[in-house]
Amino acid sequence: MMNPIRTCEAIARARGNSVIVATMLSMFVFDQLDVKEGRVSSVPLMGGAGGIGLGLALGRPDRTVIVVDGDASLLMQLGGLVNVAEQAPPNFVHFVLNNGTQFTGGSNLRRPGSAALDLCGMARAAGYLHSERIDDIDVLNQRLPILMEEPGPSFVELVVAPAPAAYADQGQPQQLPDIQFTRMGAEALRLREWLRSTPATEA
Repeated sequence: MMNPIRTCEAIARARGNSVIVATMLSMFVFDQLDVKEGRVSSVPLMGGAGGIGLGLALGRPDRTVIVVDGDASLLMQLGGLVNVAEQAPPNFVHFVLNNGTQFTGGSNLRRPGSAALDLCGMARAAGYLHSERIDDIDVLNQRLPILMEEPGPSFVELVVAPAPAAYADQGQPQQLPDIQFTRMGAEALRLREWLRSTPATEA
């Protein structure tokens, strides 16, 4: 089981000039890591990261598009796996941070199917070209350069530890700040400018 911060750090180091689409846990971790350029957040569209990434991958076939999804988010729009597999963008890498919880960092509710659900199996059945599960940070660091180069669509389940719950059973849930309801649009505009000004491959 991996630390989610170290996991997202590894992805950020390996990305090159790839686009990152993040949601839920990974969105907040990338915020902590100050990863801003070439990134858009799927919020408050829970479950929409794969669809946004698919659109970007089809629209910009010269770019690798990295989706960093959540396990509970993926289950909310599970049919997105079929959409990705049917379109089969070779420049699409779909990471899923699997911590077995919903509302991670809040109440950390147990995610349905957390004991037996085979995310990689579902991706393979949908038609992803490649699917694998990683639970060791050294293995992830070894695999990332290959995943960034090999044709996709690729699906990678990353087993990570849930963040500590922020409140107890009788506590009050934290409210999302207003910026979380406007940031996707603002980030999409910045991403457009970044795509115009940044070469697809690093010199």
